[in-house]
Amino acid sequence: MKNEKVVHSSFWVNFFNSPTEETDLKNSLKTIPLFNELNKSDLSSLIKIIHNRTFVSGELIFHQGDPGIGLYIIREGEVEIERENDHQVKKILATFSKGDFFGELALIDGEKRSASAIAKTACKLSVIFKPDLDEFIEKYPRKGIKILTGISSMIALRLRKLNEDYFDLQYNILEEKGKQDGNND
Repeated sequence: MKNEKVVHSSFWVNFFNSPTEETDLKNSLKTIPLFNELNKSDLSSLIKIIHNRTFVSGELIFHQGDPGIGLYIIREGEVEIERENDHQVKKILATFSKGDFFGELALIDGEKRSASAIAKTACKLSVIFKPDLDEFIEKYPRKGIKILTGISSMIALRLRKLNEDYFDLQYNILEEKGKQDGNND
């Protein structure tokens, strides 16, 4: 019995949620820019399609190349996003914690994941799956438009930031190349 191995399964721990968890989830949703335009009634409707999951430290949430099926909201813990290149070199792109979210592109295009998500610590995550959101939008088009507007705004913000980083990187490369060319004379 001493050598008995305990295997954690996220499947069994997600069925029972208390009313306080629902209130906590509403409060979490209010702080996320994607849901800024939703009122209390909208949030109550949205909560009905949210699934809660727990992960142990080191557990894979999704793998790079997996189908993108949902948006994840961190209720507790930390998650690392990492990308592996063609040479199997892994690079940590971001670390997210309570109140952060990731995977929102899956709600738009459903394409394959561009990176992996791993629980850095034990985590509680809330997930909105694309098929559930699509059904929600069909049933509540006005609420759906508010959510899609929030997602679009966030994607635009991240794209602008990426453009700034790209141009800064190009400028720095050109500046460094100019310094090297100047030293070779």
